[in-house]
Amino acid sequence: MTKKPVSAFAIAVAVLVALNGVALLPQQNRYALKVPDGLAFSEFKGYDAWQTIAVSETETSVKAILGNPTMIAAYKAGIPDNGHPFPEGSKTAKIEWIKKKNPVSPYPVNVPDTLKSLSFIEKDSKRFPNTHGWAYAQFDYDAPSKAFKPSVTGSECGYSCHSTVASRDYIFTAYPVR
Repeated sequence: MTKKPVSAFAIAVAVLVALNGVALLPQQNRYALKVPDGLAFSEFKGYDAWQTIAVSETETSVKAILGNPTMIAAYKAGIPDNGHPFPEGSKTAKIEWIKKKNPVSPYPVNVPDTLKSLSFIEKDSKRFPNTHGWAYAQFDYDAPSKAFKPSVTGSECGYSCHSTVASRDYIFTAYPVR
């Protein structure tokens, strides 16, 4: 007699899972993620409320580059254009989306569509002395599973690219007039 209710319950759960996809599965705790030998996602908690430094666009994506209050204050003080380095604790977050044409705009404009990745940069000279204090991390986003995964290894992953802007304290993005 107990087999019937258990079987009916199991079937009901299976149907709900099938109808809702992964909605009933546990959500990923992105703040538990870490790039091997590098930055943790948790070090950037609240990044989505940071001020915009700038936006950028590639052939396939649009990006918002955000800065924590330390980074924004440094930009407003004229760094790096004044030749001074960014202070310890400066952090940036880059949110990258696959772009699409806005179907309701009266003129051609590209807007964010699917989230592609999150990239983080932090200045901490004590932790990252081999890269002039800068550490880098990138987390790719998988839309079907709604989960992030580290896409690079180690905190030095972005250093070689950023070395081309050593004179700007290893930061590409300028703070445009607003």
